[in-house]
Amino acid sequence: MSIRDITVIITSFRSNEKIINCLKSIDRQCQIILVENSNDIEIKEKIEKEFDNVNCILTGENLGYGKANNIGLKRANTKYALILNPDASLDPAALKNFLKVAEQCPNFSIIAPSQQDQKNNDKIVDTRQSNPMQVKNVKGFAMFLNLSKFKDIGYFDENFFIYFEEIDLCKRLTDLNKKIYLAPNIVINHEGAQSHDKSINKEMELSRNWHWMWSTFYYHKKYKGFFISLFIILPKLISSIIKILIYSIFINRKKREIYYQRYSGLINAIMGKNSWYRPKV
Repeated sequence: MSIRDITVIITSFRSNEKIINCLKSIDRQCQIILVENSNDIEIKEKIEKEFDNVNCILTGENLGYGKANNIGLKRANTKYALILNPDASLDPAALKNFLKVAEQCPNFSIIAPSQQDQKNNDKIVDTRQSNPMQVKNVKGFAMFLNLSKFKDIGYFDENFFIYFEEIDLCKRLTDLNKKIYLAPNIVINHEGAQSHDKSINKEMELSRNWHWMWSTFYYHKKYKGFFISLFIILPKLISSIIKILIYSIFINRKKREIYYQRYSGLINAIMGKNSWYRPKV
């Protein structure tokens, strides 16, 4: 096995400030499919001119995380694929270490770095420790996929726009007794919630709150049914309504907008509507 057996899949949305650093951290022998959720021809031309191993696909609209990743995964013709967020960067040995773990655990479906929390990026990782740990799910910022294991279940559920799509994918794998591992010897630096340009922070924050609530209800309903899911999210719905009223009284527009988005996301999910909200940028 070699690095040429890996295709890196990156989904981006207005990530011009982050994506170059991410791409620079990836070995040039590795093919990269960058799915940009816009029609930004300038970023496509800039990236493909600077990186001859990158194929930048413009979706023309914001399709969300799962659907855009699926586009890249379906075009990968290698044995493995690494799904990577734009605000992540690879340690020089990361790709080789993924392959080492793949040799240790040939029946794996997903391998991810054991350092799963960006808050611990300064924590010293003992890369000599190489025993992978089997787990039920991993975070989506860096997922190394054994593509042959997905032929029977497909990839991401495209009903999710953002949030819970990787948890859903992992659940479908583990329900079929397929194996997911965390690997201590793989180092990937991840900023977390910093994939987009700073200029659109406010609108992205509103979008995140809407979709977090929508995806929470949708995920629970998918596996537990409507009424149990309604019981689970009822405290969040009541909390959102109360906080909308409180922040309206105290004229805190920013907070009121955030909790209105949470309320709206939940109500739309309960009503069975699609995850239609898109950042207004």
